[in-house]
Amino acid sequence: MAASLKEYLQDPFLKKLWDAVRRAGPVRSVSLDLTHVCNLRCKGCYYFEEGMDAFYTEEAEKALDEWIGNEKARGTNFVTIVGGEPSLALKRLKKVYDNFKLSVATNGLRKIPFEGFENLPIGIAVWGSSATDKYLRGSGKVDVFQKALKNYKNDPRAFWYYTVAPGLAHEIEEVVQQCIANGNPILFNYYSDLGMDDPELDYRAGFDEVHDTINRMIEKYPEHILTTSYFNKVVTTGNLFGMKWGYGVCTNLSTNHPGNFQRFDNGQPYNKHFRAYNADYKTTRRCCTGIDRDCSSCFDTWEHFSWIMIHLKKHLHSKSAFAGWLSTMYVFYFLSRFIPFEQGRKLMPGIHRMMSAGQVPA
Repeated sequence: MAASLKEYLQDPFLKKLWDAVRRAGPVRSVSLDLTHVCNLRCKGCYYFEEGMDAFYTEEAEKALDEWIGNEKARGTNFVTIVGGEPSLALKRLKKVYDNFKLSVATNGLRKIPFEGFENLPIGIAVWGSSATDKYLRGSGKVDVFQKALKNYKNDPRAFWYYTVAPGLAHEIEEVVQQCIANGNPILFNYYSDLGMDDPELDYRAGFDEVHDTINRMIEKYPEHILTTSYFNKVVTTGNLFGMKWGYGVCTNLSTNHPGNFQRFDNGQPYNKHFRAYNADYKTTRRCCTGIDRDCSSCFDTWEHFSWIMIHLKKHLHSKSAFAGWLSTMYVFYFLSRFIPFEQGRKLMPGIHRMMSAGQVPA
């Protein structure tokens, strides 16, 4: 391992990425549902499909203060804000922002103010073209995408968290062009309709066309796409060095949740700090995106970041494999502001060129 790593780091570009990640230090992360309330009912949303909005407390401010104290004492240094709609709970969001590095996902209908949140990474959801987004997220009435474009035009904090359904690959370039014209980069996510009542949205149809189209976007707009070809391959195929994606290999599972204890005994690594907290700020669930759902329906970007990142040793058999691992680490770190965002984003064309030249590892 040491010999291979030393050899790979003779490459100046890999050494630059490696040193930046090493300087930033380890990530000790949790996820938190900031509120159980949302101003949309998006089609197939895991949060409401699994009844996660049932968890809340009438004493939210006091409970959140206690949660912050407990997590700081545990050593948490990064919080992913999910669940409900965070822009509806700005006072709570500010408390978390003032105490941790964090990333927040928003539907974009209400702008999170710049003042007081100057260095907040904001992932703005979009699920397709304006027509598709209106249908899937706006109940056929609200053009959510256009409202979000207006709210976050040229906002240096914002990137688009573009969730693509299997049958909607033909919309990708149109959406990407609108995001770029709006002054924001794009991170891809992959859609699974838990209702499974529309063949065009059914994850079981596979993501082959989505995979190919995203790779074309990387080639065409390398400075704006925050997904690498390696990451795109891992998520869309569900394969990582012979491992098949699912509950048995997922690494972001609540370590204090009794339902996970048997999983932790199967020999597969997991994030020993991680917990997914409900909006009562006390209880945890199995994982970020599920209570009982079949994990084969989960294509969540953040879960797959962690899956790749925890397996450094498996990526040391070749320089291209190591480059796939290191580029994944680096993108996660600058998205999360452990590395300055603009510094990281400037290296994306170089990362894409590196992955293209070395080809995507198997």
